[in-house]
Amino acid sequence: MSNSSVGRLGEDKATSYLLSQGYSILQRNYRTKLGELDIVAQKRGIITFCEVKTRIGDSKGKPYEAVDKCKLQHLYRACQLYVLQNKLKNAKLSLQVISIELSSNLSVKSLRMYEVI
Repeated sequence: MSNSSVGRLGEDKATSYLLSQGYSILQRNYRTKLGELDIVAQKRGIITFCEVKTRIGDSKGKPYEAVDKCKLQHLYRACQLYVLQNKLKNAKLSLQVISIELSSNLSVKSLRMYEVI
């Protein structure tokens, strides 16, 4: 399975998880020249930007470990642009990393959300 296919599968699983937790999905794959936001969701008036990282097994490390300082800078810039374009200046915001490990049969082995500070 290609990396992009694994990524799409992970984003689908993350979307399903967020919906089951009471979030509404505002947008998926918001792309700009500054970076991409995998999922933009909302719950109780808080706009949540989600970066989804998915791996099959953990031989290459935990999925969340792929979100380094450089990736965070791109995420912050994309979040800022989203806020400006959607006139959300006074909105409460959250940035989360959704880390998904899949088993060899592509079922979810673990799914965890981490708030980025």
